[in-house]
Amino acid sequence: MRLKDKVCIVTAMLVGGVIGLPSKALSSELSRIESGAVSSLSVASVPFSMNGDEGGMSQVTSVSQLKDVQPTDWAFQALQSLVERYGCIAGYPDGTFKGNRALTRYEFAAGLNACLDRVNQVISVAVDESFKKEDLARLSKLQEEFATELATLRGRVDNLEARTAEIEASRFSTTTKLSGLSVIGIQGRTRNRGDIAPRDGRRDTQDQGTNTNVINFTQLYLTTQFDPKSYLVTGLLAANGGTSPALSNDVILGYEFSTGNSLVLSDLHYHRLLSDNFAIMVGTSNVNMASAFRGPNRAESGATGPLSYFAQRNPILNMGFAYQGGIAFDWQFAKRASLQGIYMSAAPGNPTKRNGLFDGNTTAAAQLLVTPVDSLDVSVYYANNYSSSGCLQTFVGDDCLTGVNPTTQKREPVKTNAVGATLNWQLSPKFTLGAWGGYTNSNIPGRSGNVETTNWMVYMNFPDLFRKGNLGGIYVGQPPKITNSDLPVGNNVPDIINGGTGRSGGQPGTTTQIEAFYRFQVTDNISITPGIIHIIQPGHTPDSDSVTMGVLRSSFMF
Repeated sequence: MRLKDKVCIVTAMLVGGVIGLPSKALSSELSRIESGAVSSLSVASVPFSMNGDEGGMSQVTSVSQLKDVQPTDWAFQALQSLVERYGCIAGYPDGTFKGNRALTRYEFAAGLNACLDRVNQVISVAVDESFKKEDLARLSKLQEEFATELATLRGRVDNLEARTAEIEASRFSTTTKLSGLSVIGIQGRTRNRGDIAPRDGRRDTQDQGTNTNVINFTQLYLTTQFDPKSYLVTGLLAANGGTSPALSNDVILGYEFSTGNSLVLSDLHYHRLLSDNFAIMVGTSNVNMASAFRGPNRAESGATGPLSYFAQRNPILNMGFAYQGGIAFDWQFAKRASLQGIYMSAAPGNPTKRNGLFDGNTTAAAQLLVTPVDSLDVSVYYANNYSSSGCLQTFVGDDCLTGVNPTTQKREPVKTNAVGATLNWQLSPKFTLGAWGGYTNSNIPGRSGNVETTNWMVYMNFPDLFRKGNLGGIYVGQPPKITNSDLPVGNNVPDIINGGTGRSGGQPGTTTQIEAFYRFQVTDNISITPGIIHIIQPGHTPDSDSVTMGVLRSSFMF
């Protein structure tokens, strides 16, 4: 007897034969199966319980063990036969059968499989005394009685198999998975006046970018799995909008990356696991510290974490963020310690003078991440950067460190050494305390003097605040600030902003950013995050008005 015939026979037994449904009722059930109604088959049609979603069930040897089944129940005899004679019915751990609730596909498959196993035993071991000849005769009679219905069912199974094969043949890819995210943000900031260049102690410039505006950001990822140890990530990005021109470099959001809604290649990198604890990443797009280093702050994300770009991570880890190509590694050298390293270049595909893989805008960096206990993550990192534009490309705070040469109308290049550390301490499942700090020291190659910057942040995250899946956060910090600059005259940025000739000195004020947000997890894929960002002394300028920004971010991830 073919397996398909056995399936048809036992299906007929379970759906109709055992409990005595007439042929018309069985035909009706078969129609419901094909139409999709089997997503919750009626217990009145299939009165048995199988392995479901309520913690698993245990085999019973007597129907009397099912405390919610009474001898007066219409299906009692059918259950008694299936339990005591065929042994292919299970009850729930609480001793109930739950005969009045809907049946899932999984439960139907589990019960069908259990009864099939018993049929196979009957067929292969006909001498088993626990089964009498009349049992086999009953199967034969059922097959004869429902011959028409069984033939129909066989045809429908063949049709479903053909349709499944067609779907598998035409599906997107057997090795590539599509994922992505989409963010729409509405934001606006209060009216404010700033003391900008020349910085002379007077609030003489009105902020023209205070109108409420919209930012949209969409990114798609194609992850192609070559084998269990390697995969390729290809990313496509389209975005538009921004926070409007501001009087300082401090008002930037984490999902702000306008391409004018043009589709651009955002990611192209290949990952390979060389051993159980050593992996590499190499690519031509988005190979940087943010993508290669593990982030201690487990809430880090421009789509679902803090709102501002500054609050995502230490700005040192964003140095050279616009760089494209490079190679990185991740080495888990101990159970609770790992080392990541990276070398990246701005435009390896365009190796013109001072713009190649090794002689252009480059960054080499390393991070040591230690988890001494499950609740504590500590990372320390170092980066060496060369920038031909004089800007570190962190895009927050004091990012550009040299003045514009009046002859060339370009900034002098800088070489930078940067160090930083981040700590993330989960004091309880619903409260995390964290902090980071960073220091950079830069100089113009071949010339005297250097420029120093510092930045810091302390934060609190509140996972599952008020409801599971939600997240609250409070972040307070100082964006990168030039604390001292004694480069050759004409290159010291603080004095240039003051209207001077670029003499030595640091910034006269200190910017402080305060951010609070609360993410509502509407569904597994959709979240809405209102928040507020307050900036004191923007641009490290003591005489500029404070700026307050309100943000409403909606995110969809799949």
